Amino acid sequence: MCGIVGIVGRGEVAGLLYDALTVLQHRGQDAAGIATVDGTRLRVHKGNGLVRDVFGLESMGLLRGRVGIAHCRYPTAGSEGSDEAQPFYVNSPFGITLAHNGNLVNTDALRNEVFEQDRRNVNTGSDSEVLLNVFAHELDRHHAPTPEAVFAALDGVNRRVCGGYAVVCTVLGLGLVAFRDPNGIRPLVLGRRSVDDGDEYMVASESAALDILGFERLRDVEPGEGIVITNEGLLHARQCAMPGKHAPCIFEYVYFARPDSLIENISVHKARMRMGVTLGEKILRLRPDHGIDVVIPIPDTSRDSALEIANVLGVKYREGFIKNRYVGRTFIMPGQSERAKSVRRKLNPIPLEFRNRVVLLVDDSIVRGTTSQQIVQMARDAGAKKVYLASAAPPVRYPNVYGIDMPSSEELVAHGRTEQDIETLLGCDWLVYQDLADLEVAVAGPKFPGRKFDSSCFSGEYVTGIEAGYFERLKQMRSDEAKKKRRAS
Repeated sequence: MCGIVGIVGRGEVAGLLYDALTVLQHRGQDAAGIATVDGTRLRVHKGNGLVRDVFGLESMGLLRGRVGIAHCRYPTAGSEGSDEAQPFYVNSPFGITLAHNGNLVNTDALRNEVFEQDRRNVNTGSDSEVLLNVFAHELDRHHAPTPEAVFAALDGVNRRVCGGYAVVCTVLGLGLVAFRDPNGIRPLVLGRRSVDDGDEYMVASESAALDILGFERLRDVEPGEGIVITNEGLLHARQCAMPGKHAPCIFEYVYFARPDSLIENISVHKARMRMGVTLGEKILRLRPDHGIDVVIPIPDTSRDSALEIANVLGVKYREGFIKNRYVGRTFIMPGQSERAKSVRRKLNPIPLEFRNRVVLLVDDSIVRGTTSQQIVQMARDAGAKKVYLASAAPPVRYPNVYGIDMPSSEELVAHGRTEQDIETLLGCDWLVYQDLADLEVAVAGPKFPGRKFDSSCFSGEYVTGIEAGYFERLKQMRSDEAKKKRRAS
C-alpha cells in the first residue's frame, strides 16, 4: 500500500505535495519522492525514509513547477533499495513520470512483453516501472501529448494490465494524468479549490489529504476512468475501460485509511464504528454472561470499533496502552523480525487499567499473530485476570495480491488453523473474530446496502482471477525470508 498525490496549481506545488505526503505517511514509511514539471524539464527528488527525512530546504528549492506528483512507498513484491523509490521516469515519449499505488498480478508476462515487443528496458524489480513503460509505449503510438492520445493509451494499458492500481503521472507538454483499475480496488479521489486566478486540481489516495490543503472533494475517480488535467488547468475525464466488478479494497476501512477519510463515499470512521457494533452484538450472542470488566483498544486503528463494542456490552472503555508515536506502523515494516522488535518499543501498558480485571483487547485485524501474542502477554504481565481478544476483521487466511504486504499463506496465523488453534497460539483466554458478512454490511452501511468489496484476504476469492503458479512466485518475492535474502545480497 502506498500514498499518491498529483496537483495542478496556479503557483508552485512542491510545498503542497510535501504537505499532502505527510498526511499520507501512514500509507508508506519506506521511501518518498516528488516530481514536478518546470517548463520543459522534469525535476525529481526521492529517497528512502520518511517524508521529513527525504526532503530538505535544498531539495525542495529545486522542485520548481506548477504541476507535480508525489509518492510514499510501502514495499510489497519489489526490493527495498533506493532504486525502487518513486516516482519513476522515462524520457520517451515526451517525458513521463509515474507514481503507483497497488500491485499487478501479471507483472512477469508484462515484463517480457515490454522487453521483447515494446523494446523497452525495465531497470528495477518494481511492477510500477513495468506499468510506466506499458503506458509510455501505448502513448508513443500517438504523435502529440493530448487528452485524446492519453485516453487512447489508457485503453491499451487497461487491456494489457491486470491487478489493482491507482496511478498519477506527469506528461511534458500536457499536464497531469490519473487513472484507476477497472475494478476500483485501489482508492483515488479528485478535488478542486478556487484561487484568485482560477481553479487548482488535486488527486490523492485519500480525501484527508484534500481536506488538509483546502481542496473540495469532488468525487472518487471511477473504476477504469482516466483523468487529464492540462497545464492550463482544464479537466478532461473519460471512461477508458469497461468497468469490471466494482470491488474496493475492504482492508482500507479495516486498517489502512485514516478515519477522517471518505473512500467510495463511505466514512472510514463510521465504518469502523459499525464494525464495533456488529462485533459487540456477536459477543453478546456467544457469551451473554461475558464477565468483561473493561474494553481496551490496541491503538490506533481499533479505537472506533472498541468504543462501540464497549457501548454495546455496557462496560467501561479505557485507554490501556501508551503508544510511542516515533515508531512506525508495525504492520507495514518490511520484515517480521523488525515488526517483532518494534512491538515493545511501540506500546507500553498502564497497569492500573489491567490489574485484577477481565480485559477485552480489541484490534483491527490479526495477520501474522506475532504482535498479538506479545500484546496479550503484556496485558497478563500488567496484572490482567483474564485476557480476551477481539478482531474487528475476520481471520486473514489468504495473501493479498493487490498491494498489501500479506505474504505467503504459511506466514498468516489463521491459515490452516481453527479459531481455537489460533486462540491457543496467541495465548488469550478467548478469541472472537468478526464474521465476513457482518464486516461487509458494516462497511457498506445503510447508504450502500449490498455493496461488494475486495475481501480476498478473508475469502480467497480474487476479483481479477489469478494465473497458475502465481502464489508460489508471490511467496518467493514477498515472504520475510525472501526479503531477508534480498537485503543480505
